[in-house]
Amino acid sequence: MSARILIVDDLAASVKVLAAKLTSEYYDVLTAHDGPTALETVAREMPDLVLLDVMMPGMDGFEVCRRIKKTARTAHIPVVMVTALNDMRDRVNGLQAGADDFLTKPLNDIMLFARVRSLVRMKRTFDQWSLHQQTSRDLGFDVDPDMTDVHGRAARVIVVDSSEIQSDNIRGVLERDGHAVSVLNSYADAAPQIAAGLPDVVVISMDFEGDEPLRLASRLRSQEPTRQVPILLIGDAEDESNLIKGLELGVNDCVVRPVDEQEIVARVRTQVRRKRYQEMLQANFQQHLSMALTDGLTGLHNRRYLESHLDGIVKRAGEGGHGLSLVLIDLDHFKRVNDTYGHAAGDEVLRVIAKRLLRNVRGFDTAARFGGEEFVVAMPDTPIDIAFAVADRIRAKVAEEPIPLPDGTQLSVTMSAGVAESVEPGETAAELIERADKALYMAKHDGRDRVVRADPLVRKTGEPAVD
Repeated sequence: MSARILIVDDLAASVKVLAAKLTSEYYDVLTAHDGPTALETVAREMPDLVLLDVMMPGMDGFEVCRRIKKTARTAHIPVVMVTALNDMRDRVNGLQAGADDFLTKPLNDIMLFARVRSLVRMKRTFDQWSLHQQTSRDLGFDVDPDMTDVHGRAARVIVVDSSEIQSDNIRGVLERDGHAVSVLNSYADAAPQIAAGLPDVVVISMDFEGDEPLRLASRLRSQEPTRQVPILLIGDAEDESNLIKGLELGVNDCVVRPVDEQEIVARVRTQVRRKRYQEMLQANFQQHLSMALTDGLTGLHNRRYLESHLDGIVKRAGEGGHGLSLVLIDLDHFKRVNDTYGHAAGDEVLRVIAKRLLRNVRGFDTAARFGGEEFVVAMPDTPIDIAFAVADRIRAKVAEEPIPLPDGTQLSVTMSAGVAESVEPGETAAELIERADKALYMAKHDGRDRVVRADPLVRKTGEPAVD
């Protein structure tokens, strides 16, 4: 896994050694020797990871980290603070400044690379959601989520530890920080309970029960409901090889005992904040996608969605011999409604017609507003006789039930429809819509308030089917 890594250290010898190690693992290395230069490089190059020395003249590593994390554009870039001092206060200060991890010199190469790979994987996930944000911008939405607005408090945490004493201690620390904590003392039964509870963070403690903690982490990562739940692994210094295996399995973070209360609080908050930020990005994108493919007035699918969806189901109908019927509906004399009662009344008519459509079609049928006063219903696995009957039933209900307008007027409306069936291999969605449109034209021509069947598709002699 290649990535661009920025090394920030005022000691040229330290930079050279660390750069050589990372380059040997095929990472692309950038360097900076002071805080201001580091901030300029981060803003310009947008690296995948920053390895940041704590003690630097002028602006120290804590301040550099704070500025990176307080800038919306760079807040998602992982920062690992590196120091020659194994002082718990420095470690906690770094985590509270927003650092994603804290390593002590001399660096253990195996642990370093495991941490780097884990954090780069996390960064790539956020990069994918950044691409989704760009899609939202391309669709015309104002998108500027800010990770600095997301907090890591009041989370649901599950602690898995076979030691009741240890688990009670962890629970006490996290509950004092405002989290709701549940404890499981059996690794074997934990996975289904975690899947059922779907917490914000899972804390798994290594113990003397062999590889059960790692097996649990693996199960959580392999199951869809828990695949994205952050996992924090706690172990002794002698568990280093297993902690590294945990990171390779997809564990998000690990802590070596003895665990400082402030450190575990800071690490849990970091995991919660990341999870909530990712969920916010996902929810925003889903909302924007839905809005882009949904007609804002009626709540039906819009033409963009219909045309992209119809291609696939028309192709399936032709290849598999499954009948697909399409109903094209147009409200009769709709312009008169707008001219006589106003556009607000016209909008209300469209909304009511859309609701009546949905009440009279099946859940797997696709109802869409095609534009203006035109609607389309695509009915998979449906022969034209049944589609005709459905369309005529909708026509009758529209004609029989006046639409109440906000001013109390009961407005009578009628509709015309054309129905076409696609069973011919190679027919395109455009051809199917064209045949339904011709049938709709005939319904209008013959007096409106009626449904007309389209003629079957007839190709000229020797005309090939369209692939």
